Amino acid sequence: MYESLVALAAIAAGALASVVGFGIGSLLTPVLAMQAGTKVAVAAVSIPHLVGTAVRFALIAGHIDRRVFWSFGLTSAAGGLTGALLHARLGGPVLAAIFGCLLIFVAISELTGLSTRLRFEGPAAWIAGALSGVLGGLVGNQGGIRSAALIGLHLRRDAFVATATAVGLMVDAARMPVYFFTERDAVIALWPLIAIATAGVVAGTLGGRRVLRHIPEAWFHKIVAVALAALGLAMLRSAAY
Repeated sequence: MYESLVALAAIAAGALASVVGFGIGSLLTPVLAMQAGTKVAVAAVSIPHLVGTAVRFALIAGHIDRRVFWSFGLTSAAGGLTGALLHARLGGPVLAAIFGCLLIFVAISELTGLSTRLRFEGPAAWIAGALSGVLGGLVGNQGGIRSAALIGLHLRRDAFVATATAVGLMVDAARMPVYFFTERDAVIALWPLIAIATAGVVAGTLGGRRVLRHIPEAWFHKIVAVALAALGLAMLRSAAY
């Protein structure tokens, strides 16, 4: 039963990430944490996350906004590595609650139109990338926080997902060795579940790409905002227990 739950969560996570640019860590980490604990789950999920992100990148790489990638992306990767190194010392429920509130605020801003007044350009894009990387690394949930920051760049649908995916791939490459080194034995012990999760994420990614093609541009940012609000509420709930 538990293996089936992991497989279903992985398929849903891969599909969600193909549509909104994040979701693999958000859905899979709580499921694996049921058996392994949160810190080990964060390290274990980095493997299917990397594989799923690589597959998604191969499907949509032609739509990357290179200007955003080389500004926001580079600092996000550096911040993600820093956050991963600090995760064991500073991560905790209080931090998760703060970031949950932040995601809800970003979602409300997008749904109400407030975000149209905000735009990250020049140095602001570099700072937003660095902060989202550090904060995401600390709570083990970089995709949602990165997408929240990318909303301020007002990218079109395919460019948003492609750029978020490219940045995510770079962040994964920076953080996975850190997570694996700190939790190596525990991660190796979970290899059957990691294999199931990886296969499920790939399947979901391929299916989710088909869904993305049918989402109108006018709806896309609203859908991302709703997903961010759901993630923020989930983080607040987990922080309360």
